[in-house]
Amino acid sequence: MSGALTTQAVRQSVAELDRTAQLAGLVGALSLIAAFTAFVVAPGLVVFPAMVFAAVAVYGWIFHQAAAAKSLTFLTTVSTLVILGLITAYLFVQSVPAVRAMGVDLFTSTAWDVHSNRYGLATMMWGTLITTVIATLVAAPLGVAGAVFISEIAPVTIREAVKPAIELLAGIPSIVYGFIGYTIINSYMMDLFQLPTTGSLFIVGLVIGVMALPTVVSVSEDALNAVPNPMKDGSVALGATDWQTTKSVSVPAAVSGISAAVILGVGRALGETMAATVILGNVTTLPDPLYDVFGNTITLTSAIASQYGVAAGRPMQFSALFAAGVVLFVVVLALSIVSQTIERRMQQTLGGNQ
Repeated sequence: MSGALTTQAVRQSVAELDRTAQLAGLVGALSLIAAFTAFVVAPGLVVFPAMVFAAVAVYGWIFHQAAAAKSLTFLTTVSTLVILGLITAYLFVQSVPAVRAMGVDLFTSTAWDVHSNRYGLATMMWGTLITTVIATLVAAPLGVAGAVFISEIAPVTIREAVKPAIELLAGIPSIVYGFIGYTIINSYMMDLFQLPTTGSLFIVGLVIGVMALPTVVSVSEDALNAVPNPMKDGSVALGATDWQTTKSVSVPAAVSGISAAVILGVGRALGETMAATVILGNVTTLPDPLYDVFGNTITLTSAIASQYGVAAGRPMQFSALFAAGVVLFVVVLALSIVSQTIERRMQQTLGGNQ
């Protein structure tokens, strides 16, 4: 009898705890919704629902840690998706006036005249394309070669020293790369080729290619390490040398991951802002001739960075800059999807699934 009473008391206590946790979760969710609504309608009032949410989160973490952790991680995931969706929607909505006014000319015209409200992104798209191609030509071969050396050739001691050093390059701010490119590489190029202006697409592509190297090296090295050892051991057992195994087994098996690494590096080159802004003169005209990589023009990212301040009082120019952001967003999104598809294909291939 006493055992049954004890069990009933425990169940009642658990039910009360569950109700308390559910009530706290409901209050937290409502306060979060209220904070978001206040941010949109009355930003000055955001602090009050935010404080309520923080108090509920602290309470839940102290008294219902498991439930609080589950709820908070869920809210974090949902918030990430909501924020991404809002940014995407805002980006597209802000670009609508320029698209309506210019139509297809927005993407095919080279005009950029603030006085007549005529804006075209062709010049910036061309500059972005050229710098991205140059950066890819720099980062792809050097990055893949570095990954092969680290994964297949280098001794353990050298590998442990080189890999962190390469990954450290990713932590250097882009403005530092841009400043080095402008002060050192630009001066060298002007003295060597007698360039008429400071800055060029070639210098930007070179600098951005170096910036993309850590991404290409790191992801390619991971792809090479993911190749099953039995494949390599079988090649060696058949009499192949270490280099023949690397060339004929490891690299072909990891080619999907290596391709994904290069695409990620291209995405980094596309989205780079400060290096291009510092080095280029941001001239809104095409190079003459078009293939002149030593010409000085502008990219999509440098246009946004250098003109958003002066465009604040010109709604159409502001909208055109948002349209430039849309172009970048769509291209980088497409590259990301392709990269993930290639990586998934590599995992299926190495896992034996077709």
